[in-house]
Amino acid sequence: MSLRILAFLFFAFAFEIAFFTAAPSAGFVANDVSGLNRDNHVAMGQATAEQIQAASKAHAHDFDYLLGDWEFTAVNRDGKFRGLWSAVRLADTGQILDEFRVLGDNGDTYYVSTTLRAYNGILDQWELVSVDHRGTGLTQIGTGHRVGAEMHIEQKFGFGTTTAWTSRIRYYDIQSDRFSWNADRSLDNGKTWIKDFQQIEAHRIGPPRALDPLARAKKAMRT
Repeated sequence: MSLRILAFLFFAFAFEIAFFTAAPSAGFVANDVSGLNRDNHVAMGQATAEQIQAASKAHAHDFDYLLGDWEFTAVNRDGKFRGLWSAVRLADTGQILDEFRVLGDNGDTYYVSTTLRAYNGILDQWELVSVDHRGTGLTQIGTGHRVGAEMHIEQKFGFGTTTAWTSRIRYYDIQSDRFSWNADRSLDNGKTWIKDFQQIEAHRIGPPRALDPLARAKKAMRT
């Protein structure tokens, strides 16, 4: 488990490096991933360290509700399913790492994905990248914003395949022991939407927790 998480974080870091060193016309601009374009960094200019820290501090706990272990039931246009969902905070850097697992009737795994959620204080938004078994690399990216008592996310899935879609996700009715999740789906890059394509009801089965550092130092991280 630790090696899998470590490998994922390594590739997430490589993903960021690849984006920031690419030419302005490279990457997702050419592939028309509207609204998730890293070239927006250039247009918005530079933020000061104080501005980045202030924005990051203001939103540091936006995903606290997701931390811990959950069981869920779900329904979409294809049928009903159930599963487990666990999320931890990375102890030193504060990002959220979660695993979403769909289970069969006998407890076997039908599908599993891992998502890293990191706050971008420059653009004042959450950014997500998800990976799964389908071999699509780090293309499943999204952005998120806290809207009142809800969390709203727009994320691409299966990009570059014949079954690509965009999800417009809403976490709502968030309580300490449960939350609701709803997603509209677009099959044409956001031009039209299938409303309420999928619904999830999650119930807590384990307390919030953090992931201890994988590479342990003798002293705490400097601030």
